[in-house]
Amino acid sequence: MKKKIFSLITCITLCLYSCENNFDPNIYGQLFSSNFPKTESDYESYLMGCYIPFNNTWTYNLSGNAQHTMYVPEGGVIRMFDSTSDYGLPWAIGNWGGGWLQLSQGNFANTQLYGAGSNGGSPSHFAKIRDITRFTEIIGTLENAPEDILSTEKRNNFVGEARLLRGLLMYYLLHMYGPVPVITDPALVGNSEAEQNLVRPTLAEMATSIYNDFAYAVDNMAETAIRGRYTANYARFCLMRHCLNEGGHMNGYYDKSIEMYQALKASGKYSLYTAGGLTAYAEQFKQGNKFNSEVIMALSTSASGDGTNPKGDFNPISLYVVPSDAARYEDAGNTIPTPYVLQGGGWSQCFNVAPLFYDTYEEGDVRRDVIETHYYQNNAARTLRDRSTVGITWSGFIINKFPIEIGQQFQPTDIPLARWADVLLMYAEATARKNNAVPSGDILDETINAVRARAGLDPLSGNKIASYDAFMDAMLTERGHELLYEGCRKIDLIRFNTYRRNCLKTKNLAPTHQYMKIPDYAVNQANDIGKTLTQEYSRPGWEQDI
Repeated sequence: MKKKIFSLITCITLCLYSCENNFDPNIYGQLFSSNFPKTESDYESYLMGCYIPFNNTWTYNLSGNAQHTMYVPEGGVIRMFDSTSDYGLPWAIGNWGGGWLQLSQGNFANTQLYGAGSNGGSPSHFAKIRDITRFTEIIGTLENAPEDILSTEKRNNFVGEARLLRGLLMYYLLHMYGPVPVITDPALVGNSEAEQNLVRPTLAEMATSIYNDFAYAVDNMAETAIRGRYTANYARFCLMRHCLNEGGHMNGYYDKSIEMYQALKASGKYSLYTAGGLTAYAEQFKQGNKFNSEVIMALSTSASGDGTNPKGDFNPISLYVVPSDAARYEDAGNTIPTPYVLQGGGWSQCFNVAPLFYDTYEEGDVRRDVIETHYYQNNAARTLRDRSTVGITWSGFIINKFPIEIGQQFQPTDIPLARWADVLLMYAEATARKNNAVPSGDILDETINAVRARAGLDPLSGNKIASYDAFMDAMLTERGHELLYEGCRKIDLIRFNTYRRNCLKTKNLAPTHQYMKIPDYAVNQANDIGKTLTQEYSRPGWEQDI
Protein backbone atom coordinates (compact mmCIF):
# COMPACT_ATOMS: atom_id res chain seq x y z
CA MET A 1 0.00 0.00 0.00
CA LYS A 2 1.30 3.47 -0.88
CA LYS A 3 0.98 6.21 1.68
CA LYS A 4 -2.33 8.06 1.31
CA ILE A 5 -3.44 5.70 -1.44
CA PHE A 6 -6.91 5.48 0.03
CA SER A 7 -9.72 7.88 -0.75
CA LEU A 8 -9.62 10.92 1.46
CA ILE A 9 -13.15 11.68 0.36
CA THR A 10 -14.37 8.39 1.82
CA CYS A 11 -12.71 9.10 5.15
CA ILE A 12 -14.37 12.44 5.68
CA THR A 13 -17.73 12.20 3.95
CA LEU A 14 -19.08 9.01 5.50
CA CYS A 15 -20.35 9.86 8.95
CA LEU A 16 -21.16 9.72 11.87
CA TYR A 17 -23.73 10.02 14.61
CA SER A 18 -25.61 12.64 12.60
CA CYS A 19 -28.57 12.61 14.93
CA GLU A 20 -26.61 14.75 17.35
CA ASN A 21 -25.40 18.29 16.77
CA ASN A 22 -22.15 19.00 14.96
CA PHE A 23 -21.71 15.55 13.43
CA ASP A 24 -22.63 16.55 9.89
CA PRO A 25 -20.22 15.44 7.14
CA ASN A 26 -18.27 17.97 5.13
CA ILE A 27 -17.67 17.61 1.39
CA TYR A 28 -14.58 19.32 0.06
CA GLY A 29 -14.68 18.42 -3.62
CA GLN A 30 -11.44 17.24 -5.23
CA LEU A 31 -9.00 16.29 -2.46
CA PHE A 32 -5.38 15.30 -2.83
CA SER A 33 -2.49 14.90 -0.42
CA SER A 34 -1.09 18.17 -1.81
CA ASN A 35 -4.08 20.27 -0.73
CA PHE A 36 -5.56 18.36 2.20
CA PRO A 37 -5.36 18.57 5.13
CA LYS A 38 -4.31 22.22 5.40
CA THR A 39 -6.38 23.72 8.22
CA GLU A 40 -7.34 22.68 11.72
CA SER A 41 -10.82 21.76 10.52
CA ASP A 42 -9.25 19.68 7.72
CA TYR A 43 -7.21 17.71 10.26
CA GLU A 44 -10.30 17.22 12.40
CA SER A 45 -12.27 15.96 9.42
CA TYR A 46 -9.41 13.62 8.60
CA LEU A 47 -9.54 12.26 12.16
CA MET A 48 -13.29 11.73 11.91
CA GLY A 49 -12.74 9.06 9.27
CA CYS A 50 -11.59 6.78 12.10
CA TYR A 51 -15.15 6.77 13.47
CA ILE A 52 -16.57 5.12 10.35
CA PRO A 53 -16.41 1.49 11.59
CA PHE A 54 -18.10 2.62 14.82
CA ASN A 55 -21.15 4.34 13.42
CA ASN A 56 -24.28 2.34 12.76
CA THR A 57 -25.15 1.83 9.13
CA TRP A 58 -25.53 -1.47 7.33
CA THR A 59 -22.01 -1.47 5.94
CA TYR A 60 -19.07 0.78 5.14
CA ASN A 61 -16.13 0.46 2.77
CA LEU A 62 -12.68 1.78 3.61
CA SER A 63 -10.59 -1.11 2.32
CA GLY A 64 -12.15 -2.26 -0.92
CA ASN A 65 -14.59 -4.66 0.76
CA ALA A 66 -17.96 -3.95 2.32
CA GLN A 67 -17.70 -4.35 6.07
CA HIS A 68 -20.25 -4.46 8.85
CA THR A 69 -19.95 -1.64 11.34
CA MET A 70 -19.14 -2.77 14.85
CA TYR A 71 -22.59 -2.08 16.27
CA VAL A 72 -25.01 -3.12 13.53
CA PRO A 73 -26.89 -6.24 14.75
CA GLU A 74 -26.40 -8.05 11.46
CA GLY A 75 -22.69 -8.52 12.05
CA GLY A 76 -21.55 -6.38 14.97
CA VAL A 77 -20.79 -7.07 18.59
CA ILE A 78 -24.23 -8.40 19.55
CA ARG A 79 -23.96 -11.12 16.96
CA MET A 80 -20.28 -11.80 17.54
CA PHE A 81 -20.23 -11.76 21.35
CA ASP A 82 -23.81 -12.26 22.60
CA SER A 83 -25.55 -14.55 20.11
CA THR A 84 -22.54 -16.87 20.23
CA SER A 85 -22.62 -16.98 24.04
CA ASP A 86 -24.75 -18.69 26.67
CA TYR A 87 -27.45 -16.03 26.42
CA GLY A 88 -29.58 -17.62 23.74
CA LEU A 89 -30.59 -20.83 22.05
CA PRO A 90 -29.50 -21.50 18.47
CA TRP A 91 -31.67 -19.67 15.98
CA ALA A 92 -33.25 -22.81 14.59
CA ILE A 93 -36.84 -21.69 13.88
CA GLY A 94 -37.34 -19.76 10.65
CA ASN A 95 -33.62 -19.02 10.45
CA TRP A 96 -31.88 -17.63 7.40
CA GLY A 97 -29.51 -20.59 7.27
CA GLY A 98 -25.74 -20.79 6.96
CA GLY A 99 -23.80 -18.63 9.35
CA TRP A 100 -26.93 -17.35 11.07
CA LEU A 101 -27.62 -20.78 12.50
CA GLN A 102 -23.99 -21.80 12.89
CA LEU A 103 -22.81 -18.77 14.84
CA SER A 104 -25.84 -18.91 17.12
CA GLN A 105 -24.76 -22.50 17.85
CA GLY A 106 -21.22 -21.37 18.67
CA ASN A 107 -20.14 -23.29 15.58
CA PHE A 108 -17.00 -21.69 14.14
CA ALA A 109 -15.90 -24.76 12.17
CA ASN A 110 -16.52 -23.17 8.77
CA THR A 111 -15.56 -19.56 9.43
CA GLN A 112 -12.35 -20.06 7.47
CA LEU A 113 -14.57 -20.01 4.36
CA TYR A 114 -15.74 -16.45 5.00
CA GLY A 115 -14.53 -13.92 2.46
CA ALA A 116 -13.02 -10.47 2.84
CA GLY A 117 -16.40 -8.79 2.64
CA SER A 118 -18.96 -9.05 5.40
CA ASN A 119 -22.54 -10.11 4.73
CA GLY A 120 -25.47 -11.31 6.80
CA GLY A 121 -24.73 -15.00 6.53
CA SER A 122 -20.99 -14.80 7.06
CA PRO A 123 -19.90 -11.72 8.99
CA SER A 124 -16.18 -11.44 8.30
CA HIS A 125 -14.15 -8.75 10.03
CA PHE A 126 -10.58 -9.82 9.31
CA ALA A 127 -10.21 -7.28 6.49
CA LYS A 128 -10.44 -4.58 9.17
CA ILE A 129 -6.71 -5.06 9.73
CA ARG A 130 -6.41 -2.83 6.65
CA ASP A 131 -8.56 -0.22 8.38
CA ILE A 132 -6.04 -0.27 11.22
CA THR A 133 -3.30 0.53 8.70
CA ARG A 134 -5.40 3.44 7.51
CA PHE A 135 -5.88 4.67 11.04
CA THR A 136 -2.13 4.42 11.53
CA GLU A 137 -1.56 6.61 8.46
CA ILE A 138 -4.08 9.14 9.79
CA ILE A 139 -2.32 9.14 13.17
CA GLY A 140 1.01 9.80 11.46
CA THR A 141 -0.46 12.70 9.51
CA LEU A 142 -1.92 14.19 12.69
CA GLU A 143 1.38 13.76 14.53
CA ASN A 144 3.19 15.66 11.78
CA ALA A 145 0.71 18.54 11.54
CA PRO A 146 2.57 21.90 11.48
CA GLU A 147 2.59 23.73 14.79
CA ASP A 148 1.20 26.88 13.17
CA ILE A 149 -1.94 24.90 12.22
CA LEU A 150 -2.44 22.59 15.21
CA SER A 151 -1.37 23.60 18.68
CA THR A 152 0.40 20.94 20.72
CA GLU A 153 -2.71 20.44 22.84
CA LYS A 154 -5.04 20.14 19.87
CA ARG A 155 -2.67 17.80 18.03
CA ASN A 156 -2.42 15.55 21.08
CA ASN A 157 -6.22 15.63 21.47
CA PHE A 158 -6.70 14.51 17.86
CA VAL A 159 -3.99 11.85 18.00
CA GLY A 160 -5.42 10.54 21.27
CA GLU A 161 -8.88 10.26 19.76
CA ALA A 162 -7.57 8.46 16.68
CA ARG A 163 -5.53 6.09 18.85
CA LEU A 164 -8.58 5.28 20.98
CA LEU A 165 -10.47 4.35 17.83
CA ARG A 166 -7.58 2.27 16.51
CA GLY A 167 -7.18 0.56 19.87
CA LEU A 168 -10.89 -0.19 19.98
CA LEU A 169 -10.81 -1.77 16.54
CA MET A 170 -7.83 -3.92 17.56
CA TYR A 171 -9.65 -4.83 20.78
CA TYR A 172 -12.66 -6.18 18.88
CA LEU A 173 -10.51 -8.05 16.35
CA LEU A 174 -8.55 -9.66 19.19
CA HIS A 175 -11.76 -10.97 20.71
CA MET A 176 -13.08 -12.23 17.38
CA TYR A 177 -9.96 -13.95 16.01
CA GLY A 178 -7.29 -13.85 18.69
CA PRO A 179 -4.13 -11.82 17.93
CA VAL A 180 -4.00 -10.56 14.33
CA PRO A 181 -1.21 -8.86 12.33
CA VAL A 182 -1.48 -5.06 12.47
CA ILE A 183 0.68 -2.06 11.60
CA THR A 184 0.79 0.58 14.33
CA ASP A 185 3.93 2.51 13.32
CA PRO A 186 3.18 5.25 10.74
CA ALA A 187 6.71 4.88 9.36
CA LEU A 188 5.82 1.35 8.22
CA VAL A 189 2.74 2.31 6.22
CA GLY A 190 3.68 1.69 2.61
CA ASN A 191 6.61 -0.53 3.59
CA SER A 192 6.07 -3.72 1.60
CA GLU A 193 8.06 -5.89 4.00
CA ALA A 194 5.98 -4.70 6.97
CA GLU A 195 2.71 -5.05 5.11
CA GLN A 196 3.61 -8.59 4.04
CA ASN A 197 4.42 -9.68 7.58
CA LEU A 198 1.19 -11.66 7.82
CA VAL A 199 1.88 -13.61 10.97
CA ARG A 200 0.06 -13.54 14.27
CA PRO A 201 1.71 -11.51 17.01
CA THR A 202 1.77 -13.04 20.47
CA LEU A 203 -1.13 -12.38 22.82
CA ALA A 204 1.16 -10.21 24.94
CA GLU A 205 2.23 -8.17 21.90
CA MET A 206 -1.37 -7.59 20.81
CA ALA A 207 -2.44 -6.73 24.35
CA THR A 208 0.41 -4.23 24.60
CA SER A 209 -0.51 -2.54 21.32
CA ILE A 210 -4.08 -2.06 22.51
CA TYR A 211 -2.92 -0.91 25.94
CA ASN A 212 -0.56 1.68 24.44
CA ASP A 213 -3.31 3.19 22.30
CA PHE A 214 -5.81 3.36 25.16
CA ALA A 215 -3.24 4.73 27.61
CA TYR A 216 -2.18 7.46 25.16
CA ALA A 217 -5.83 8.36 24.65
CA VAL A 218 -6.41 8.59 28.41
CA ASP A 219 -3.48 10.99 28.76
CA ASN A 220 -4.23 13.16 25.74
CA MET A 221 -7.89 13.18 24.77
CA ALA A 222 -10.24 16.03 25.57
CA GLU A 223 -12.29 15.57 28.71
CA THR A 224 -15.46 16.92 27.09
CA ALA A 225 -16.88 16.71 23.59
CA ILE A 226 -20.14 17.12 21.71
CA ARG A 227 -22.60 14.36 22.49
CA GLY A 228 -21.72 11.09 20.78
CA ARG A 229 -18.04 11.87 20.22
CA TYR A 230 -15.56 9.97 22.36
CA THR A 231 -13.89 11.48 25.43
CA ALA A 232 -11.02 10.75 27.79
CA ASN A 233 -13.46 9.09 30.19
CA TYR A 234 -14.54 6.64 27.51
CA ALA A 235 -10.85 5.93 26.94
CA ARG A 236 -10.53 5.23 30.67
CA PHE A 237 -13.43 2.80 30.45
CA CYS A 238 -11.84 1.03 27.47
CA LEU A 239 -8.47 0.78 29.21
CA MET A 240 -10.12 -0.48 32.40
CA ARG A 241 -11.95 -3.20 30.49
CA HIS A 242 -8.92 -4.23 28.46
CA CYS A 243 -6.69 -4.46 31.53
CA LEU A 244 -9.28 -6.58 33.32
CA ASN A 245 -9.44 -8.95 30.35
CA GLU A 246 -5.68 -9.34 30.04
CA GLY A 247 -4.58 -8.92 33.67
CA GLY A 248 -4.13 -12.64 34.17
CA HIS A 249 -1.04 -12.66 31.95
CA MET A 250 0.12 -9.01 31.88
CA ASN A 251 1.87 -7.55 34.91
CA GLY A 252 0.29 -4.46 36.45
CA TYR A 253 -2.89 -4.59 34.40
CA TYR A 254 -5.20 -5.17 37.36
CA ASP A 255 -3.64 -2.18 39.10
CA LYS A 256 -4.23 -0.07 36.00
CA SER A 257 -7.84 -1.24 35.81
CA ILE A 258 -8.38 -0.14 39.41
CA GLU A 259 -6.63 3.17 38.68
CA MET A 260 -9.06 3.85 35.84
CA TYR A 261 -12.00 3.18 38.16
CA GLN A 262 -10.63 5.67 40.64
CA ALA A 263 -10.21 8.30 37.91
CA LEU A 264 -13.75 7.78 36.64
CA LYS A 265 -15.14 7.97 40.15
CA ALA A 266 -13.13 11.13 40.89
CA SER A 267 -14.68 12.85 37.87
CA GLY A 268 -17.99 12.88 39.76
CA LYS A 269 -19.93 12.60 36.50
CA TYR A 270 -21.54 9.19 36.84
CA SER A 271 -23.98 7.32 39.04
CA LEU A 272 -26.44 4.48 38.69
CA TYR A 273 -29.65 5.64 37.07
CA THR A 274 -32.35 5.24 39.72
CA ALA A 275 -35.21 7.48 38.58
CA GLY A 276 -38.42 5.50 38.85
CA GLY A 277 -37.19 3.10 41.52
CA LEU A 278 -37.58 -0.52 40.52
CA THR A 279 -38.34 0.43 36.91
CA ALA A 280 -35.05 2.35 36.58
CA TYR A 281 -33.08 -0.49 34.99
CA ALA A 282 -35.51 -0.74 32.07
CA GLU A 283 -36.21 2.97 31.86
CA GLN A 284 -32.57 3.93 31.36
CA PHE A 285 -32.54 2.42 27.87
CA LYS A 286 -35.53 4.38 26.57
CA GLN A 287 -35.12 7.26 24.17
CA GLY A 288 -36.41 9.77 26.72
CA ASN A 289 -33.44 8.99 28.98
CA LYS A 290 -30.56 9.24 26.52
CA PHE A 291 -27.18 10.10 28.05
CA ASN A 292 -28.47 9.87 31.59
CA SER A 293 -26.22 9.83 34.68
CA GLU A 294 -25.15 6.24 34.05
CA VAL A 295 -24.00 6.71 30.47
CA ILE A 296 -20.28 7.11 29.92
CA MET A 297 -20.70 6.58 26.20
CA ALA A 298 -23.49 5.53 23.86
CA LEU A 299 -23.94 5.41 20.14
CA SER A 300 -26.61 7.98 19.45
CA THR A 301 -29.26 7.01 16.96
CA SER A 302 -31.91 8.94 15.10
CA ALA A 303 -35.53 8.38 14.17
CA SER A 304 -34.56 9.32 10.61
CA GLY A 305 -31.76 6.75 10.39
CA ASP A 306 -32.39 3.91 7.96
CA GLY A 307 -29.02 2.19 7.69
CA THR A 308 -27.71 4.28 4.83
CA ASN A 309 -24.82 6.67 5.27
CA PRO A 310 -26.65 9.95 4.54
CA LYS A 311 -29.33 9.32 7.16
CA GLY A 312 -27.10 8.85 10.21
CA ASP A 313 -27.07 6.10 12.78
CA PHE A 314 -30.01 3.78 13.24
CA ASN A 315 -31.06 0.95 15.55
CA PRO A 316 -32.84 -2.03 13.95
CA ILE A 317 -32.48 -4.36 16.95
CA SER A 318 -36.24 -4.80 17.51
CA LEU A 319 -36.54 -6.44 14.09
CA TYR A 320 -33.97 -9.07 15.09
CA VAL A 321 -35.52 -10.11 18.41
CA VAL A 322 -39.29 -10.23 17.85
CA PRO A 323 -40.78 -13.32 16.15
CA SER A 324 -42.12 -12.58 12.68
CA ASP A 325 -45.61 -13.78 13.62
CA ALA A 326 -45.94 -11.75 16.83
CA ALA A 327 -49.29 -9.99 17.15
CA ARG A 328 -49.79 -6.33 17.96
CA TYR A 329 -52.72 -7.19 20.25
CA GLU A 330 -53.38 -10.15 22.51
CA ASP A 331 -57.02 -10.42 21.45
CA ALA A 332 -58.79 -10.54 18.13
CA GLY A 333 -60.73 -7.42 19.10
CA ASN A 334 -57.49 -5.45 19.28
CA THR A 335 -58.13 -4.08 22.76
CA ILE A 336 -55.12 -5.45 24.69
CA PRO A 337 -51.84 -4.18 23.19
CA THR A 338 -48.67 -6.25 23.31
CA PRO A 339 -45.18 -4.77 23.63
CA TYR A 340 -45.05 -4.95 19.82
CA VAL A 341 -48.16 -2.89 19.12
CA LEU A 342 -46.23 -0.20 17.27
CA GLN A 343 -44.29 -2.63 15.08
CA GLY A 344 -45.91 -6.03 14.93
CA GLY A 345 -43.66 -8.96 14.13
CA GLY A 346 -39.98 -8.59 13.40
CA TRP A 347 -38.02 -9.96 10.49
CA SER A 348 -37.21 -13.11 12.43
CA GLN A 349 -35.93 -14.04 15.84
CA CYS A 350 -32.19 -13.94 15.21
CA PHE A 351 -31.41 -13.24 18.87
CA ASN A 352 -33.21 -14.64 21.88
CA VAL A 353 -32.83 -15.60 25.53
CA ALA A 354 -32.53 -19.26 26.42
CA PRO A 355 -35.10 -20.36 29.04
CA LEU A 356 -32.29 -21.92 31.09
CA PHE A 357 -30.44 -18.61 31.13
CA TYR A 358 -33.66 -16.86 32.15
CA ASP A 359 -33.88 -19.30 35.06
CA THR A 360 -30.54 -18.07 36.43
CA TYR A 361 -32.14 -14.78 37.54
CA GLU A 362 -33.07 -14.57 41.19
CA GLU A 363 -36.71 -14.19 42.12
CA GLY A 364 -37.50 -10.48 42.32
CA ASP A 365 -34.72 -9.35 39.99
CA VAL A 366 -36.39 -6.59 37.98
CA ARG A 367 -33.82 -6.96 35.20
CA ARG A 368 -35.60 -10.19 34.31
CA ASP A 369 -38.64 -8.10 33.38
CA VAL A 370 -37.00 -6.95 30.12
CA ILE A 371 -37.37 -10.55 28.87
CA GLU A 372 -40.75 -11.59 27.48
CA THR A 373 -41.52 -15.26 28.13
CA HIS A 374 -44.55 -15.51 25.86
CA TYR A 375 -46.20 -13.87 22.90
CA TYR A 376 -49.43 -14.12 20.93
CA GLN A 377 -49.33 -15.31 17.36
CA ASN A 378 -50.80 -13.01 14.74
CA ASN A 379 -53.64 -15.26 13.69
CA ALA A 380 -57.38 -15.27 14.21
CA ALA A 381 -57.10 -17.33 17.38
CA ARG A 382 -54.23 -15.25 18.83
CA THR A 383 -52.47 -18.50 19.76
CA LEU A 384 -50.31 -18.21 22.87
CA ARG A 385 -46.67 -19.18 22.44
CA ASP A 386 -44.89 -19.87 25.72
CA ARG A 387 -42.07 -21.94 27.19
CA SER A 388 -43.76 -25.17 26.16
CA THR A 389 -43.34 -24.30 22.47
CA VAL A 390 -39.77 -22.94 22.59
CA GLY A 391 -37.74 -24.87 20.05
CA ILE A 392 -40.92 -25.85 18.21
CA THR A 393 -42.59 -22.62 17.11
CA TRP A 394 -40.08 -20.02 18.31
CA SER A 395 -36.40 -20.06 19.18
CA GLY A 396 -36.38 -18.57 22.67
CA PHE A 397 -37.65 -15.79 24.90
CA ILE A 398 -37.87 -12.23 23.56
CA ILE A 399 -35.41 -9.47 24.48
CA ASN A 400 -37.44 -6.35 25.20
CA LYS A 401 -34.56 -4.39 26.70
CA PHE A 402 -34.54 -1.90 23.83
CA PRO A 403 -38.30 -1.42 23.46
CA ILE A 404 -40.36 -0.40 20.45
CA GLU A 405 -41.30 3.20 21.22
CA ILE A 406 -42.37 4.68 17.90
CA GLY A 407 -44.45 3.35 15.05
CA GLN A 408 -41.78 2.90 12.42
CA GLN A 409 -39.35 0.26 11.24
CA PHE A 410 -36.23 1.44 13.11
CA GLN A 411 -36.14 2.79 16.64
CA PRO A 412 -34.22 5.86 17.90
CA THR A 413 -32.99 4.02 21.00
CA ASP A 414 -29.32 4.67 21.75
CA ILE A 415 -26.91 1.74 21.81
CA PRO A 416 -25.07 1.56 25.16
CA LEU A 417 -21.28 1.37 24.89
CA ALA A 418 -20.16 2.12 28.45
CA ARG A 419 -22.30 2.30 31.60
CA TRP A 420 -21.41 3.07 35.20
CA ALA A 421 -22.91 -0.26 36.30
CA ASP A 422 -20.31 -2.04 34.19
CA VAL A 423 -17.54 0.06 35.75
CA LEU A 424 -18.70 -0.89 39.25
CA LEU A 425 -18.76 -4.57 38.42
CA MET A 426 -15.37 -4.42 36.72
CA TYR A 427 -13.86 -2.69 39.76
CA ALA A 428 -15.10 -5.37 42.13
CA GLU A 429 -13.77 -8.08 39.82
CA ALA A 430 -10.39 -6.40 39.29
CA THR A 431 -9.96 -6.01 43.03
CA ALA A 432 -10.80 -9.67 43.59
CA ARG A 433 -8.44 -10.85 40.84
CA LYS A 434 -5.58 -8.67 42.03
CA ASN A 435 -5.79 -9.98 45.60
CA ASN A 436 -7.15 -13.45 44.79
CA ALA A 437 -9.72 -12.82 47.50
CA VAL A 438 -13.27 -11.62 48.01
CA PRO A 439 -13.28 -7.79 48.16
CA SER A 440 -13.96 -6.04 51.45
CA GLY A 441 -17.50 -5.28 52.52
CA ASP A 442 -17.11 -1.59 51.69
CA ILE A 443 -16.07 -2.38 48.13
CA LEU A 444 -18.89 -4.89 47.74
CA ASP A 445 -21.44 -2.34 48.94
CA GLU A 446 -20.07 0.31 46.59
CA THR A 447 -20.10 -1.96 43.54
CA ILE A 448 -21.93 -5.23 43.04
CA ASN A 449 -24.34 -4.72 45.93
CA ALA A 450 -25.27 -1.26 44.65
CA VAL A 451 -26.02 -2.74 41.24
CA ARG A 452 -28.09 -5.48 42.86
CA ALA A 453 -30.00 -2.96 44.97
CA ARG A 454 -31.05 -1.10 41.84
CA ALA A 455 -32.30 -4.46 40.55
CA GLY A 456 -34.39 -4.99 43.70
CA LEU A 457 -32.07 -7.60 45.22
CA ASP A 458 -30.41 -8.01 48.60
CA PRO A 459 -26.61 -7.80 48.92
CA LEU A 460 -24.53 -10.86 48.17
CA SER A 461 -24.20 -12.95 51.29
CA GLY A 462 -23.64 -16.45 52.62
CA ASN A 463 -22.01 -18.92 50.30
CA LYS A 464 -21.68 -16.35 47.49
CA ILE A 465 -18.97 -14.51 49.40
CA ALA A 466 -17.67 -17.44 51.42
CA SER A 467 -14.77 -18.06 49.02
CA TYR A 468 -13.01 -16.45 46.08
CA ASP A 469 -14.33 -19.04 43.63
CA ALA A 470 -17.91 -18.64 44.83
CA PHE A 471 -17.66 -14.87 44.56
CA MET A 472 -16.30 -15.06 41.03
CA ASP A 473 -19.17 -17.34 40.03
CA ALA A 474 -21.60 -14.79 41.45
CA MET A 475 -19.77 -11.98 39.65
CA LEU A 476 -20.07 -13.69 36.26
CA THR A 477 -23.75 -14.30 36.86
CA GLU A 478 -24.28 -10.69 37.87
CA ARG A 479 -22.54 -9.39 34.75
CA GLY A 480 -24.68 -11.63 32.58
CA HIS A 481 -27.89 -10.22 34.05
CA GLU A 482 -26.85 -6.58 34.17
CA LEU A 483 -25.27 -6.42 30.70
CA LEU A 484 -27.70 -8.62 28.79
CA TYR A 485 -27.12 -8.20 25.04
CA GLU A 486 -24.74 -5.25 25.38
CA GLY A 487 -22.02 -6.89 23.32
CA CYS A 488 -19.62 -8.36 25.89
CA ARG A 489 -20.87 -11.76 27.10
CA LYS A 490 -18.55 -14.06 25.13
CA ILE A 491 -15.57 -11.90 26.13
CA ASP A 492 -16.63 -12.23 29.77
CA LEU A 493 -17.05 -16.00 29.52
CA ILE A 494 -13.59 -16.40 28.00
CA ARG A 495 -12.05 -14.24 30.73
CA PHE A 496 -13.61 -16.57 33.32
CA ASN A 497 -12.66 -19.57 31.16
CA THR A 498 -16.21 -20.89 31.23
CA TYR A 499 -17.26 -20.25 27.62
CA ARG A 500 -17.60 -23.90 26.66
CA ARG A 501 -19.23 -25.00 29.91
CA ASN A 502 -21.77 -22.20 30.07
CA CYS A 503 -22.86 -22.64 26.47
CA LEU A 504 -23.27 -26.35 27.02
CA LYS A 505 -25.57 -25.65 29.98
CA THR A 506 -27.96 -23.27 28.21
CA LYS A 507 -27.69 -24.22 24.53
CA ASN A 508 -27.05 -27.93 25.03
CA LEU A 509 -24.22 -27.37 22.56
CA ALA A 510 -20.55 -26.66 23.18
CA PRO A 511 -18.79 -24.11 20.94
CA THR A 512 -16.48 -25.71 18.41
CA HIS A 513 -13.68 -23.19 18.96
CA GLN A 514 -12.86 -20.32 21.24
CA TYR A 515 -12.48 -17.82 18.39
CA MET A 516 -13.36 -17.52 14.73
CA LYS A 517 -10.84 -18.92 12.29
CA ILE A 518 -8.87 -16.52 10.12
CA PRO A 519 -10.34 -16.82 6.59
CA ASP A 520 -8.66 -19.01 3.99
CA TYR A 521 -8.06 -16.11 1.62
CA ALA A 522 -5.77 -14.43 4.18
CA VAL A 523 -3.97 -17.66 5.13
CA ASN A 524 -3.38 -18.44 1.44
CA GLN A 525 -2.17 -14.92 0.78
CA ALA A 526 0.34 -15.29 3.61
CA ASN A 527 1.48 -18.66 2.27
CA ASP A 528 2.06 -17.15 -1.18
CA ILE A 529 4.59 -14.71 0.26
CA GLY A 530 6.29 -17.26 2.47
CA LYS A 531 4.55 -16.44 5.76
CA THR A 532 2.64 -18.71 8.12
CA LEU A 533 -0.60 -17.15 9.32
CA THR A 534 -1.95 -19.59 11.88
CA GLN A 535 -5.62 -20.10 11.16
CA GLU A 536 -6.89 -21.15 14.58
CA TYR A 537 -6.18 -19.62 17.95
CA SER A 538 -7.19 -20.32 21.52
CA ARG A 539 -5.94 -18.88 24.79
CA PRO A 540 -3.92 -20.90 27.26
CA GLY A 541 -6.38 -22.75 29.46
CA TRP A 542 -9.04 -23.32 26.79
CA GLU A 543 -8.59 -27.08 27.09
CA GLN A 544 -9.46 -26.83 30.78
CA ASP A 545 -12.85 -25.28 29.95
CA ILE A 546 -14.65 -28.60 29.96
